This record gives sequence, structure tokens and C-alpha cells, in this order.
Amino acid sequence: MQRRIGLTGGISTGKSTVADYLAHRYHLPVFDADQAARQAVVVGSPVWERVRDRYGEAIILPDGEINRRRLGEIVFDDPLELRWLEEQIHPVVGDRLTQTLATWADVPTVILMIPLLFEANLTDLVTEIWVVACDGAQQQQRLRSRDRLTAPQAQARIRQQMPLEAKIAAADQVLQNTGTLAELYQQIDQALALGAKNLSPRPKPKNPP
Repeated sequence: MQRRIGLTGGISTGKSTVADYLAHRYHLPVFDADQAARQAVVVGSPVWERVRDRYGEAIILPDGEINRRRLGEIVFDDPLELRWLEEQIHPVVGDRLTQTLATWADVPTVILMIPLLFEANLTDLVTEIWVVACDGAQQQQRLRSRDRLTAPQAQARIRQQMPLEAKIAAADQVLQNTGTLAELYQQIDQALALGAKNLSPRPKPKNPP
């Protein structure tokens, strides 16, 4: 059975760093749900049109792209708007994931990097779950630096996700990204070497977190 590693964690905990290492060091294929979500809102796509219709031309940049910073300010300040946006994007990402897995049918091990693995109730698609974690202060600082956010803005984005502690409790492997890259890479090597403990699809939770 195919080994499907569900790579997740909190925002700005280092998921992409782990995925890049697995891709370059071990040549494992990686499905990036965030990249698929960005592709879902390319100029002229059905989702792009729905976003423009809902928020107006003010959300559109001169080149036609969606102003992601402005969109983030809207949805992370309003849970209902965030839910609406996710309802537009998630089906597109799900279709892309299904198509990708079909092309990887003969690949022994694949990486599914899905930040909302738990929130979107997709744990049944993977055979093991890796959670990338760091402490709260590091997470907030990394997020603020990456997206040029204020402290309240960063806190709002973190609060919109399932608590990191809950993800850690449900993980098969926890990668603590609190030290050096070498230390993180060593944890990845060890987690990959352990292999899947139970290569069977995970059951869907009865009550999604």
C-alpha cells in the first residue's frame, strides 16, 4: 500500500521547509495544498470571479490578480467570510488532489502538505500524520516577518486555525522546529526511517475538530 504522509502543522511553523527537504533529499513528490489554493483563484477562474463579485473591484490589483493582503484582512477578521472563501476553494483543491494522487498511483511514498488537514477533515486520505511545531512566540514572529503583519493580525490568523496542541496530540510524528535546520533535518530523517506503523486509510473523525 502506498505510504501517504500528511504533512501539516500551524501557520508559519515550517511545513514548507520540511517538504522542501523531503523533495530534494529523498526525491519524494509533494502535493502542496496552498499552491493548489492559489491556482484556484488565478485571474479569470470561477473562484476568482466569485471573489470579485463578493468583494468588488477594490479587491483586484491593476494586473487582475486578487489583492491577497486585502483579502486576508477581510476573511481573518470575519469567520463567516473565511468560511465562505474556504467553501469556494476547498472543492477545487480537493479535485486537484484527487487528480494528483491518480498520477502517483505507483509511487511508494508521497507527501501531502495540507495545512488544514484536520480542519478540512482529510485525515482519511493519509496513512500517517506529521505535525511541524514550534513555540507560540516563534510562530508569531515568523508569521509577522513573512507576511509583514502586526501582532494583532498575526494572532488573528493563528486563532483561526485548530490549536497546534490539538494537532500535536493527533500526530504520528511531531517535528519540533525550534532549533537549527540541522536539528530539524535529523528529526525528518528519523521520522521517515521509522516507516508507516499502519499502512491503511485513517477513518474519518465522527466529529471534525
